[in-house]
Amino acid sequence: MAWIACDFYAETLGLSTSIYVFLPQSSLGRSSYPSKLPVLYLLHGRGADHTEWWRHSSIERYAEHKGIALVMPGAGRSYYMDMANGLPYFTFLSEELPGVVQSFFPISDRREDTFVAGISMGGYGAFKLAMRFPERYAAGASLSGGMDLASRAAGPAFQEHEVRALFGSVDRLKGSRDDLLFLAETFAAYEGPKPKLYQCCGTEDFLYRDNQTFREHAKKLGLDLTYEEEPGGHEWGYWDCKIKRVLDWLPLP
Repeated sequence: MAWIACDFYAETLGLSTSIYVFLPQSSLGRSSYPSKLPVLYLLHGRGADHTEWWRHSSIERYAEHKGIALVMPGAGRSYYMDMANGLPYFTFLSEELPGVVQSFFPISDRREDTFVAGISMGGYGAFKLAMRFPERYAAGASLSGGMDLASRAAGPAFQEHEVRALFGSVDRLKGSRDDLLFLAETFAAYEGPKPKLYQCCGTEDFLYRDNQTFREHAKKLGLDLTYEEEPGGHEWGYWDCKIKRVLDWLPLP
């Protein structure tokens, strides 16, 4: 695959930002690829950046023969929010970034060719994108995601200044479209085609209970959710194995 480090000015954020892009090469196992490539957006975890997937996983090797492009954006510690007191990262990721990527690279704009996945904070972001915009994504995958954010924000996981910057208040978050448990209800009621959802978490992960909460909620709502768990913690050894599973699970042509 070709690896491209791309720096550009994000109009939504009002600043320069960076993404990593990986594009498949026809010489690697396939004679040709479509003129517009399917794409997997890979979201990083809390405290990391757009380089995390490249530095800590074998995603490039796993994706080589899949004929899929990879896009790795950065969102700081924003939790993929339009922050109450900060930058509008969710609008950047959902509105501006796809158009920028499609203008720079041979990336398809078709729903059936567009996927999103993430770890931890990025798992939360991936499900939020997939469920907020079911008309844009064919699949979303969360690996050890922060699935019950309102409960975590009310506890010691977030400092008070971070809660104010991200959400304004916990009360504002709960029951909003940034709350995955609430969002799942509106998603269940959506009458159009829904993206496939994949969720996994290690049984020793500190977010395991949060993942169980979302899984049971999704089950009650009748969502089509593929769920997997096995021994594992909140670490790259687990995620590296599971992203390979995600690539096999994606509805690629």
